[in-house]
Amino acid sequence: MENIHPAGTDTRTAPVPAAAPGPAGRIQAALLVAGSCMPVLGAVLLAPVLPTLNQAFADTPGVALLVPLTLTLPALFVALFSPLAGWVADRVGRKQLLVGAMLAYAVFGTAPLWLQTLGSIALSRVGVGIAEAAIITCCTTLITDYYAGEQRNKYLGLQTMVSALAATAFFALGGALGSISWRTPFWLYAASAVIVIPMIFKLWEPDRTQRTTAARTPVPWRQIGAPAAVTLFGGIVFYALIVHLPYVITGLGVADAALIGIAAAIASLATAAGAISFRFLAKLGTRNLLALAFGLAAVGLFVVSIAGTVPLAIGGAVVASAGTGILLPTLLTWAVTGLDLQQRGRGTGIWTATLFIGQFLTPIVIGAASAGLGSLGVALGALGIACAVALLAVLARGPRMAPVVP
Repeated sequence: MENIHPAGTDTRTAPVPAAAPGPAGRIQAALLVAGSCMPVLGAVLLAPVLPTLNQAFADTPGVALLVPLTLTLPALFVALFSPLAGWVADRVGRKQLLVGAMLAYAVFGTAPLWLQTLGSIALSRVGVGIAEAAIITCCTTLITDYYAGEQRNKYLGLQTMVSALAATAFFALGGALGSISWRTPFWLYAASAVIVIPMIFKLWEPDRTQRTTAARTPVPWRQIGAPAAVTLFGGIVFYALIVHLPYVITGLGVADAALIGIAAAIASLATAAGAISFRFLAKLGTRNLLALAFGLAAVGLFVVSIAGTVPLAIGGAVVASAGTGILLPTLLTWAVTGLDLQQRGRGTGIWTATLFIGQFLTPIVIGAASAGLGSLGVALGALGIACAVALLAVLARGPRMAPVVP
């Protein structure tokens, strides 16, 4: 174990790479967590202006397809390119790739401020997705490089918590800026060019001497395959209510956008609470945490599926979101625990890819289930049943790992 000294003393502190100026602290964590919010920015910022984009490019052939793609293309390309980003991070270096990706994110993200056709805007979103793949892979890998034990648990939970809160803030900010012009929200992508400046001076490359063997060190698929497979399903569970809760609230007769936004914000706060609790619950171990997360998701989704009132639907969403807030850092920690430094980039990239494949598939899976089963409520109930099955599978055959303290 990397946090055990040769004498056997458990230090529970971050290992200090040879090239590091000192142990990583709050500044490094803050920068990496802030960088992790960039893919969240790309995912939700434009949602409020999609109707305006439809109007602005109403004469463009295929507008009904191209406008939704501006929102979903980044997630698809994060899924496709995260494994490659992980390979580059292991072979070339985390910091170099992160700095380059943050700058590319600013360039591609702000490009629609000047682009004149919907096709070119959609193409720029491909660049955003590729940059996001490198950003989230490098930020997560550096957290696992810089920190160990309780510190790692703390910052992985914080990463999920801040991302959940950022999603709520970015959605509201996107709507406010979108009221000025559909182009205005794209200015926020320039934030990465600001954040990258302290990254250049405050982050460092972990132990370069071990990276030379990265290309020859295989990824242990037997170890990472199971958490990656569970993460694919977990990604669908995580994003199900993020995508569909507004439709549930609307189906209960609510047309007030402010109330729908409040419901989404409450669910996001529950996700954040679940994520921050991870550092305190980690001692329960991976199997118990997965069982708890899937159990909460099953109960919450079932309540949402049968809810006849808005308060009951919000209550179910809170329970399910608390479970998914625990789920993500648990899955990530399970995936990266035991990986050598020269494997972590690729391992994290594979995990990230499966999560974002789940995000991309969520509206497709829930939409198809809604059509086949007759309603959105029944589809969410079916997903809740799937979570209950996952709970039983975890208890029967789940990872029998010690407490989640790498």
